[in-house]
Amino acid sequence: MQEQSSMRKYISSFLTLLLGSGLAFSQNAPFTVEIEPISISGVPGIQSYAFGVHDGKWLIVGGRLDGLHRRQPFAAFDVPGLNTNIIVVDPVENKSWTKPLSTLPQRMQEQLSSTNMSFEQEGDFLYVVGGYGYSLTDDDHITYPYLTALNVPDLMDAVINDNSITAHCRQMYDTLFAVAGGHLGKIYNTFYLTGGNKFMGRYNPQGPDFGPGFVQQYTNAIRKFSINDDGTTIQITHFAPIVDEDNLHRRDYNVVSQILPSVQEGLIAFSGVFQKNVDLPFLNAVVIDSGGYSVNDSFSQYFNHYHCAHIPLYSATNNEMHNLFFGGIAQYFMDSTGVLVQDNNVPFVRTIARVSIDASGKMTEYKLPVEMPAYLGAGSEFIPIHTVPSYDNEVFKLDDFTNDTTLVGYVFGGISSSAPNIFFTNTGTQSSATNQIFKVYIIKNKNAHVDVLNLESIGSLKLQVYPNPNKGDFYIKFDLRESCNATVTIRDINGKIIKTIKLDNLSAGNHTHSQHVKDMVRGGVYLITLETPYEKTTQRVIIRR
Repeated sequence: MQEQSSMRKYISSFLTLLLGSGLAFSQNAPFTVEIEPISISGVPGIQSYAFGVHDGKWLIVGGRLDGLHRRQPFAAFDVPGLNTNIIVVDPVENKSWTKPLSTLPQRMQEQLSSTNMSFEQEGDFLYVVGGYGYSLTDDDHITYPYLTALNVPDLMDAVINDNSITAHCRQMYDTLFAVAGGHLGKIYNTFYLTGGNKFMGRYNPQGPDFGPGFVQQYTNAIRKFSINDDGTTIQITHFAPIVDEDNLHRRDYNVVSQILPSVQEGLIAFSGVFQKNVDLPFLNAVVIDSGGYSVNDSFSQYFNHYHCAHIPLYSATNNEMHNLFFGGIAQYFMDSTGVLVQDNNVPFVRTIARVSIDASGKMTEYKLPVEMPAYLGAGSEFIPIHTVPSYDNEVFKLDDFTNDTTLVGYVFGGISSSAPNIFFTNTGTQSSATNQIFKVYIIKNKNAHVDVLNLESIGSLKLQVYPNPNKGDFYIKFDLRESCNATVTIRDINGKIIKTIKLDNLSAGNHTHSQHVKDMVRGGVYLITLETPYEKTTQRVIIRR
């Protein structure tokens, strides 16, 4: 407690020196977000599932009934964790129903019990593609090469009334749909299957050549296609894919429907894992429209790197797009003083954040004052209320919210973790799939509160320190927009300068500086400040015990 108090006092006195340096400050928010926990009897804990909506009810398929996957190949993504039921939930009447998949054809059962499927609802039909899980047919774990169409209202009715579900499920084979951890979205009449990977075999953190082994292939692509579906026959027309091995090498992330500054429909791929040359999340974003894509390297997203529940809202009056992200997993979190804490173990976080986009296309990241009440959000989904005003691509029409407070939908499910970092000690008891449900309210009162602007999200230095935590040996990676001198200052939590490093005559572009610092206290917390003539940024690092 004394150490934390000293840090707060130091940061407070140092804050004025660091404005514009990458520390955060507050800004008036365009709206307030509130979450209200509720429970519905009979709903199981579930994460990484697919869903459809009809008449206020939810149809849920696939996903896992356990928490974070274990590291041991025999235990990771095991059969007991499969969701082998179709679930229907009525959040208004507080009711739920289930029906087993066992009457469906074997291949359909297998895919619909898999995890990390991509999905999109078009009218009455929920289209799910790919997914990863154990296949009894293949006697191995596979990524499924199928698209399955589910008639949402008819399937719901069959589950509720305990009737046959077979006639309401259709499946087709296509190798281009063998994708897990990607995202299926739409721009006007075209479907976009963005990112993801094909994983064949048992998960093994030691790599593909150890133990049972596996094959992993990132799609590195945006696969575009159209669907012609008359309710009986599904016809797929594939279009030329967009391939980018550097920028589309990502999976298990958030792709969010947009109204772009051009006032056209689009998608934005936020963060994701892993970068091609290092096992860390992406910080940039990929903007996708009907004409192609562009990579926004002038923006960095520091929060909410893995897939989590997200909400898109657009103000036509201001031509502003707002994207909300709820908890999950991230390489960074912000401490109580507004300093970014980098943890390359990529822990579970409680952060609720907003990425806003103005009329010029500038993206800015904010931390909201409200947080998830625990380490929740990873593998969760936001299920919207369809009677709330929205565009055809389910972006909410913020200007049309006539009430001061609007219930826009629900955050449901995901992984509940007992601590931020459990991956390396995970025995299966440190996390679980949660059945927690949160009502989400948008309150249109600009004076209600302020959100904390993450200045590093719009900064150009893009400072990263790794490994973090470390034992005093680490690398400092950063970008320079012009040739200049730079200074790295290392301070302890009381503000004492431990070391100053002068880096002279650096060229514009990417730089990586290795550093060894003696006598750093085990378990200690230090601040790394990078300063150039035009910008300054600070991040916190931790020394291993």
